[in-house]
Amino acid sequence: MPNAHSEKPRRVTVRTDGPVLVEGPVEVVLEDGTVVSSDRFCVALCTCRRSLRFPWCDTSHRRRTRG
Repeated sequence: MPNAHSEKPRRVTVRTDGPVLVEGPVEVVLEDGTVVSSDRFCVALCTCRRSLRFPWCDTSHRRRTRG
């Protein structure tokens, strides 16, 4: 990991009923230790676990019915 003091901090945006947006590029470590990465300028991380592309959001949370 590069020196944290010499780099601008990553911005993380938490959205109600939606994904967590993270300024990229990013590496995500999954529960089983698998590392996935993206070099996009911003990525959406799934928080509802409905995504078929987990950990990346595929907007599956939009299909959830509200009660």
